[in-house]
Amino acid sequence: MPSYTYEVKVSAPIHSVWSFVNDINNWAPLVPGYIEHEILDDKASTWKFKADMGIIKKKVHLRVDIMNWTEPSEVTFNLTGINEKFSGEGYFKARQLQNSQTIMTGCLSITAEGTMAKMVNSMLKTSLPEMTMELTEAVAKKIEEMQ
Repeated sequence: MPSYTYEVKVSAPIHSVWSFVNDINNWAPLVPGYIEHEILDDKASTWKFKADMGIIKKKVHLRVDIMNWTEPSEVTFNLTGINEKFSGEGYFKARQLQNSQTIMTGCLSITAEGTMAKMVNSMLKTSLPEMTMELTEAVAKKIEEMQ
């Protein structure tokens, strides 16, 4: 399963990080290629975005299920493809450094399935680091802007 973890220092206290990631409406629009999202209930949503994996550019529609909210330090989620055959998981974790600084870690793991799985998984290995980094950096920047 292609996977990537990225860590960034956020100039905000851990409670501010938690307050932001605790609401999917805050971070869904920060996904690279974001088109739209819909909240189904307090733990489920669907997201649409344009994925750019080198030579393949696709509209992706997926379901995001929150598996665990652990205040103030962690949110974990599962990903299920709606229009494409893939599955995955991810998380945001936060660790307080000082009163006004937090280390935030973002992680995404995605596996393609089906006839094109081998090729798509190979492309995911190269594009997933950039997607994970962009999302984590965008979340950190937005949190800092709200301070």
